Amino acid sequence: MVYQSLAPSAFSLKPNPKDSTMPALFDRLGIKFLYPDDWTLDTSTVESEEGATVYSPGGGFWSVVIRGPDEDPAELAKVALVALGDTYEDLDTEPAEETIAGQELVGYDLNFYCLDLISTAQIRAFRRQGRTFLLLWQAEDREFDEVSNVFRAITTSLLYPG
Repeated sequence: MVYQSLAPSAFSLKPNPKDSTMPALFDRLGIKFLYPDDWTLDTSTVESEEGATVYSPGGGFWSVVIRGPDEDPAELAKVALVALGDTYEDLDTEPAEETIAGQELVGYDLNFYCLDLISTAQIRAFRRQGRTFLLLWQAEDREFDEVSNVFRAITTSLLYPG
């Protein structure tokens, strides 16, 4: 699937002629996002949290967790970073700030070893419509290079107004 036109004013998903898959739509919990229909959707979450995760056929994933309005996005991103640091040794991190579809996001870019492979992850958090959102996407480096645009397209579809 080729994701094109990631500009906030013209978000669209166009299938590659060699690939007949179409985007699937998640429309629950007061949020919407598009994801490739050959990815697996999982809506099971930790107790007291709402969210969803989509898994690529190669094992990478993109996840959203929705929290209350009292959560500070920067603090929520830091909590996620600490949790990953407790799980993976030698976590290489860089703070990150970016704007996607007009929404300011804060978080971290990460690299670490998992099962003797280098993995890349990105944590992003933001507040919108009275809720705080935590996003995490992660894949082994070779797959990350292939699906990073898909992660970006899913995120843009979540943030795109309309």
